[in-house]
Amino acid sequence: MTTETSRSSARGSAHEFTHEPDASRYAMRIGGQLVGVLDYTINAGAISFLRSFTNPPFRGHGYAGELVAFAVDDVETTTDYRIVPMCWYVGDWFEAHPERAALLTR
Repeated sequence: MTTETSRSSARGSAHEFTHEPDASRYAMRIGGQLVGVLDYTINAGAISFLRSFTNPPFRGHGYAGELVAFAVDDVETTTDYRIVPMCWYVGDWFEAHPERAALLTR
């Protein structure tokens, strides 16, 4: 899986997305500050997204959605895993992106 990538947002700030397999999480940073994380576990050919968390100063800016999109893209392009959305936010994200539903398993 991807270990690190950077993207610029429409707001012009560089967002750093990382996959941290030793911690079983994806993370997002802006200017070195941890914005949020998406924790997961892997079992029987599936990756379960357990919990998303956005640090309070960064809430309400759509960063959690960007982090979920990065993680979903990474899983799709680098693994054969199916996704189990254990976290309510990830479930809502997939409802808003039905074109990605083929990646889901229950």
